[in-house]
Amino acid sequence: MTGPVPGPAVPAPRAAGPDRAVLRARTAVYAAFTLNGFAFSTWISRIPTVREDLGLSNSQLSLLLLALSVGSVVTMPLAGLVVMRLGRVRTVTAGVLAVATGLLTVAVGVDVVGSAALVAAGLFVQGAGTAAWDVAMNVEGAAVERRLGRSIMSRFHAGFSFGTVAAAGLGVLLLRLGVPTWAHLGTLAVLVLAATLVAVRGFLAAPPAPEPGQEEPRGLALRDAWREPRTLLLGVMVLCMAFVEGTANDWLALGLVDGYGASHDTGVAGFAVFVVFMTVGRLLGPVLLGVVSRVAALRACAALAVVGVLVVVLAPSLPVALLGAAAWGVGAALGFPLGMSAAADDEAGAAARVSVVSSVGYAAFLAGPPLLGFLADHVDVLTALLAAAAASAVALALSSTARPPAGAVTVGSAPPARVPDAP
Repeated sequence: MTGPVPGPAVPAPRAAGPDRAVLRARTAVYAAFTLNGFAFSTWISRIPTVREDLGLSNSQLSLLLLALSVGSVVTMPLAGLVVMRLGRVRTVTAGVLAVATGLLTVAVGVDVVGSAALVAAGLFVQGAGTAAWDVAMNVEGAAVERRLGRSIMSRFHAGFSFGTVAAAGLGVLLLRLGVPTWAHLGTLAVLVLAATLVAVRGFLAAPPAPEPGQEEPRGLALRDAWREPRTLLLGVMVLCMAFVEGTANDWLALGLVDGYGASHDTGVAGFAVFVVFMTVGRLLGPVLLGVVSRVAALRACAALAVVGVLVVVLAPSLPVALLGAAAWGVGAALGFPLGMSAAADDEAGAAARVSVVSSVGYAAFLAGPPLLGFLADHVDVLTALLAAAAASAVALALSSTARPPAGAVTVGSAPPARVPDAP
């Protein structure tokens, strides 16, 4: 007797991947981060021209620059509430409208009125818009992460870095061509506004409205998020890593010039090494997180940042110090983005917690430059950089706070979907 005749082979079912809406949202979040960085760096690239056109001293310029930070820090605690009330799309829309208005106001203040006060007002509005935009796009990015089943927040933040580099390069070109401030800022403000309004159309759809008689689900209240020990400790961890990053942004080039007798362009090249390696670290973050946990990745980065800063300060020669700058960049890469992911572990409370963590973290950008300046006046710039090593050591001690809370539906809790890497 013969057995039953086998039928045609049936292919094994393929794992279902994310739908097009999620992939579209991923691209939209990349665009939002890149455009946010582009708008920020567009203003930064005109700072020398603004100082010259308005005839400002360095101390007056520092007060002018403070207006942008104040606008962000004042708005950040309220941004979560705005996201909960308006939703992510409308919050980003309101944010980019404020950023564009701020840039246009700065352009008028510099080239038409010649008023530092008007420029400060424009920077305050730009800072406020940036804060709202920042919180909303981080909440959206965390939501996309959950639906993809992959930790890619660091790549979104790499998009911000790409935007800053692109705007800085364009700024150098426009300065060499003699393009005035009003044309530069005015034109790019309109282009950033238009591009962002297109990008947010790809964000994830809002949750459906409840049926009649059904109670609407309520998210975490903002005041309650400020009372959560884990959320506050996450904020301190992010603050420390933001301080580590901001110290390099503001003082690394000067430290290399003063401490090693490097030329100004060599000092800037040292800062470029930091930025490049930080961006590479953010691009490779998802690869690392596919091998180790979020807490382990944070610990490794914080420890590497400590080593990098120590090498920069204590190196016997400039080439060795540049190796330290590279390690510093990689070490600073994941602290901020992974802090945002940890704050958004629970989607229902994501807006409130991201707002709190961002508010605490952004205080580093407000307090960091004056603190380092004070230390540099009492020691020297290179030695003052050791403060970044101390901050990174604190972040290392607090890394365990990024562990997902019990019962939270987090990235990685389901098998990761096979998603092609975004271009």
